[in-house]
Amino acid sequence: MNRRAKLIMDLLREKKADAVQVFDMKGSDYFVDYVVVATTMGERHGLSLLDFLKTELKKNGEHILNIEASSEWIVIDLGDILVHLLTPEFRAKYDLEEFLTKRNSNKIL
Repeated sequence: MNRRAKLIMDLLREKKADAVQVFDMKGSDYFVDYVVVATTMGERHGLSLLDFLKTELKKNGEHILNIEASSEWIVIDLGDILVHLLTPEFRAKYDLEEFLTKRNSNKIL
């Protein structure tokens, strides 16, 4: 597994994100190499995870290109890695796993 994607996965698990999965999108027509998907316990937890990731990723030399955030869904763009933090309701509603799998990805974890 890509060391950077694993770091993100480990950081999210450390702060109690649920059902953290990493998808390897290399070799597909998707626009990033890896996608990390995690479930939050709600809006406050999602924002806390975002703040924690920003701090920890900066310490590790990462540069966040963009962040899109709502109360249900946060997307963090690292260029070749996208991180999706979703409430349980939004994760069930949008079923990113199904979408990413159809794009010929290989789920890593």
